[in-house]
Amino acid sequence: MNPSTSGWIDKFLRDFDLDALPVSSLDELYPKLREAGFLYGTSISLAISLDSEITYSEEEKTKINLFSALVVTYYETIDNGSSKDCINALVEFYEYLDTKKSFFSFINSLTSNKSEKLEKIINTRIQTNESIFKKNFSHLLTNALLFIDVLAFEHFLIHDINPIAYAASLEETLTNIVFLALNSKIQKDDYYELLVKLFASSVRYTTISTEEDASFDQVDLDTYTDDLEKRYILDLTSLAVWNDKEIDLGEQDFMRALGAELALSNRWVQESLDSVLRFVNDHKDEISFFNYSNPALHFYKQTSRTVSILILRNKKRLIKEISESKDLMILLGQSAVRDLSKEEKQQMKQQLLDVCKTIPSLAIFILPGGSLLLPLLVKFIPQLLPSAFNENK
Repeated sequence: MNPSTSGWIDKFLRDFDLDALPVSSLDELYPKLREAGFLYGTSISLAISLDSEITYSEEEKTKINLFSALVVTYYETIDNGSSKDCINALVEFYEYLDTKKSFFSFINSLTSNKSEKLEKIINTRIQTNESIFKKNFSHLLTNALLFIDVLAFEHFLIHDINPIAYAASLEETLTNIVFLALNSKIQKDDYYELLVKLFASSVRYTTISTEEDASFDQVDLDTYTDDLEKRYILDLTSLAVWNDKEIDLGEQDFMRALGAELALSNRWVQESLDSVLRFVNDHKDEISFFNYSNPALHFYKQTSRTVSILILRNKKRLIKEISESKDLMILLGQSAVRDLSKEEKQQMKQQLLDVCKTIPSLAIFILPGGSLLLPLLVKFIPQLLPSAFNENK
């Protein structure tokens, strides 16, 4: 089975005895996904072994891990399910997530074959983009958020409702918790301060204070009652607090407090931290991001360069699209002479995302986790516009 060629989904489903999957539940598969690196945004192995002599790329491993998790979720949730119904359910699920018809509508118009549609959708969802991101934190975060698809699919199957609200809420919670985790560090250098501000200004659904007293009171964790939801939040936060040194006391206290908020024992918290440390130590040489002595510094510099290059390459189209967006132009003009309100900043973010959707090269801004790059886009925009926008900077 080759996930880079057409027909791989049908072959995957043919090769597996769906009545006797290697794992019987998502709970059983979860630790395997974590060990494979899928939950950490970089698949270094397969969670479910395949009888194949093919050497898979990281992108192909990520595709297989994502699809395996979705298939296991379907057959665990739906009694007497079939491979055909599984594919139909997945296509319907992703059509719900595509609220702006920006990701998959063009894909769906190309073929009537549901399996081919799903292959193209999954290919769109897997955004390794090694030549652009070079496996920095943005790359890790984008693909680490793929497990949201799995949990949202389970929510969709159980409740038979549009999953977009659930997916958006979980993404919001994860982003906010990561911000609080970064802010818990006792000693922050300049780049950790920048990273904290970047997370704080990237929140799309709520507003979190950038003050040091920001707390769990500003994040709604009560809605998450399933153990998998809780463990996923814990594991992604453990990844966020990792660096090349020992976790400091502030971060340890934060992780224990997060475990308590999620009603998880300290054993689960320690296991989550140990799993990240073990994964990093075992695969440090394979994942370039973990080789940097200061990942926060690398993240900020690399993403700044990436956004700068993308803006310069799309300068003319970006100026044209911004100029045609009257509300955005008004907000940009007013931002040069006064501080925008929270509502105006939120409106400007949404307007910028709409602009990015019209320029294919800027699609990274609308991917899961892409909102983290949005403040950097705002940083570079004034350089493109007339001097009047800069005179009171």
